[in-house]
Amino acid sequence: MSRKMIICVFLCFMVMTAAFAGGGKEAAPAPAAPAAGTPQPKPQSEGPVAFYANITSVEPLMEDFGKKTGIKAEYTRISTTKFLSTVFTEFEAGKLLADVIQAPLPVMEQLRAGKVLAPYTSPSAQGYPDWAKRESEGIYMFGIEYVAIVYNKNIVKPADVPKAYKDLADPKWKNKIVMADPSIHPTTISWLVALKEYAFANNDAQWRDFLKGLAANNPMLVASFGPTPAPIVSGEKAIGISMPKYIITNSPAPLDWARIEPLMGSPRGIGISAKAPHAAAAKKFMDYWLSKDAATILARDVGEYVLAPGVFPPIAGMDKAKVIPIKELSDEELTKWSGEFKKIFGIK
Repeated sequence: MSRKMIICVFLCFMVMTAAFAGGGKEAAPAPAAPAAGTPQPKPQSEGPVAFYANITSVEPLMEDFGKKTGIKAEYTRISTTKFLSTVFTEFEAGKLLADVIQAPLPVMEQLRAGKVLAPYTSPSAQGYPDWAKRESEGIYMFGIEYVAIVYNKNIVKPADVPKAYKDLADPKWKNKIVMADPSIHPTTISWLVALKEYAFANNDAQWRDFLKGLAANNPMLVASFGPTPAPIVSGEKAIGISMPKYIITNSPAPLDWARIEPLMGSPRGIGISAKAPHAAAAKKFMDYWLSKDAATILARDVGEYVLAPGVFPPIAGMDKAKVIPIKELSDEELTKWSGEFKKIFGIK
């Protein structure tokens, strides 16, 4: 065997020996470092954030939150009348998926009493009125579910637009009104009760005469505020006890609001679920929701009356209107007035 062949055999032997010593496997290459600016996967607690709410038309905020944080927000709308039963059923079964919950204050109060909400202090709430911040109870108020007489401008002549709330009892509006069912809708119950103080100077007899006159006009009753604008827009009804926000969300429909003050409504509350599946994302969502950026979108695109300083919906006259939160009714009071209104309005 030549010297050259001996060297080749020796080298082959050395290579085979090294391969067997390493188990016949090549060493795995070191992982490549991520390129600068590449988004890193978020921990599971970062989202998606599940948002249960009774507010409508908030898709612009869901999109903006996602762009600003990289966290997806999933919105589930639940009507006010079904809110408590839905949330409590899931909560008691240990299957509440909501990270953040939004509803009128009377509903949020009952959720707080049921230990569904977690305390939280948000830095975004600076500048909000003191009454709107109840951090230890897990509730922030970010707006008022303001209620007005909304009408179709193509049907109602300027001279016929109501000048006072009592005008809803005028027989000329018989079969021409739509409103949320006053036996089941908490905000409508609270609003009708508040009229006694703010529209009838606590004169119980006059207030009750008004209620009887309103009932005699045979208003169309729907489950919540959400369905109230459709029959006004279509012309099926001329006016309604509704929300001015629908002037924005139904644009360019011929809707306007009667300039009657004060405008009243239940404060809109928001809080974090006590057992939020994505707690970190929930806090970021709360901070975003209470920010001026979010309030601007709520007012501009959704028509909401918000509590962030200096932000108003672009509805004629709304920046000068007096808008007040109405008294929070207890569970017992809501039940009492629900029963009374059921009788007055002849609801089966």
